[in-house]
Amino acid sequence: MDRELIENEAEQILLESSHALLTPKPGECLVCYVDRQFAEFGCDNTHRFAMAYRDHAAPRATALLQRLSVLGACCCDCEMFMNAFHPASRLWTGGYWQPGSDGYDTWVDAEPPARMPPCAGVRRGSVQPCANWDAAR
Repeated sequence: MDRELIENEAEQILLESSHALLTPKPGECLVCYVDRQFAEFGCDNTHRFAMAYRDHAAPRATALLQRLSVLGACCCDCEMFMNAFHPASRLWTGGYWQPGSDGYDTWVDAEPPARMPPCAGVRRGSVQPCANWDAAR
C-alpha cells in the first residue's frame, strides 16, 4: 500500500473517532456532555468541554461562561460538579441504618449514583441541564 494512502486513511479514522467522542449526542444536555467528557479526559483547568458543547449544540449561548461563573463554575469544567450541579436527588441511594457488630446501629449517608443514567434530553440550543441534574444552590 502507498504510504500516503495509509497516512490519509489513518488520519480519516482519527478524525471520525474524535468526532464521535467529542461531539454532543443529539438532545444531550450541557451537564451530561461535560460529565461524559470529564469522565473520559479529566479536567485541564479550563472550560474546554463547556465551550465545545456551546460551539456544537448551542452557538447562540454567548453568555455561557458568565452564567456558569454565577453558578460557581468560574474557572473550569469540574467546578460545574463541585459548585453548580449535582445528580438529581431521585437518583441517589437512600440513607439507611446499618447494624454494627458492637450492637449499635450506624447511619450510612445517601450516595450519588455510581454511574449517571443516559441524558434525559433537552431541546436543541439549550444550555439547561436535563432532569438528571439538580442545581447545587
